Amino acid sequence: MANVLTNLAADIYKAADVVGREMVGFIPSSTINSSDSLRAAKGDTVRSHFTRTPTVNTTFAPSMTIPEGTDQTVDNKVLTINNFASVQIPWTGEDVKHVRNGAGFETIYGDQIKQAMRVIANTIEAYVGVIVKNGSSRAIGTAGTTPFASNHDVMAQVRQILVDNGCPATDGMISMVLNTSAGTKMRNLAQLQKASEAGSTDLLRQGVLLDLQGLMIKESAGVATHTKGTGASYVTSGSTAIGVKDIALVTGTGTVLAGDVVTFAADSTNKYVVGTGVAAPGTISLNDPGAQVVIATANALTVGNSYAANMAFHKSAVEVVVRAPAAPEGGDAAIDTMLVQDPWSGLVFEIAAYNGYMKKMIEVRCMYDAKVWKPQHVATLLG
Repeated sequence: MANVLTNLAADIYKAADVVGREMVGFIPSSTINSSDSLRAAKGDTVRSHFTRTPTVNTTFAPSMTIPEGTDQTVDNKVLTINNFASVQIPWTGEDVKHVRNGAGFETIYGDQIKQAMRVIANTIEAYVGVIVKNGSSRAIGTAGTTPFASNHDVMAQVRQILVDNGCPATDGMISMVLNTSAGTKMRNLAQLQKASEAGSTDLLRQGVLLDLQGLMIKESAGVATHTKGTGASYVTSGSTAIGVKDIALVTGTGTVLAGDVVTFAADSTNKYVVGTGVAAPGTISLNDPGAQVVIATANALTVGNSYAANMAFHKSAVEVVVRAPAAPEGGDAAIDTMLVQDPWSGLVFEIAAYNGYMKKMIEVRCMYDAKVWKPQHVATLLG
């Protein structure tokens, strides 16, 4: 059997290199879990372990017997792979004959591969943007207002949220992913364009966004726009201690959605992101690390306005899993398959060739999903 795709590999890799320059910020900022040998079926799981905060011993007793030590519980969390993306490119013999009289099959075929990989990458990027938005700990900024109108001070506030939550801040692994509106505002800041103040001419000459406050600045077409829930007049039922995430709400009406930014009358400082919402009086769950102050009973909750979700997060906080789809034992009707890694986003696509009656089809595909493992290492910059 002919190794069909090997003959076309140059076109495929060239397409991957071009499409890799699309605006993707979430995917390369996350931990990418891909494989050139493992496949996945819908519903397959990926597990990750997490240690709990230990108890500090404040006393000791000299003894000839070594202490037993305090038992610790190691938790595990599960990411379920539920999404499939595919683009199918059919060609008949007559189609190939026609295009060879014009632009040529290789040129058009290469463009089709490029567009297939582009649209799949953009689909995954937008999906990850929503996952990160809904998995954030807290937010800063003004909903509905693009940040960086006059300065970049808010970057320090974003960093403070992460640092206060215990996020590693000196390993160069924190990214700030902005939409193009926020990126444009930042580019317009005079202090970043002046080489004497910015320490570089990269922004002025090339439009390269500079790292700020220990955050790698990136742009993405996948930054999510969150539409707020309809919840109103909700108040808390019972007192909520510091660190508690589940908060019972009563008396109000409407929805409180995952991704909503909420505030409480007792807490004028923190804007909390909801992980699990309600459609009627019930219990919402804030993302880790939960309440930052004691929230008394009968305390009013306010659902913030809709916003663009510019996100700051540590690479270890978010994982993107990409696999080739499961194949039957012995393979299916594909005459050839190959895996291609996008060198810019890091995504791995499977490309398969199928022969039919007077017709051939090329398919670009992958299984994927994403999860925020550590919400406390994710923060939202409202826009």
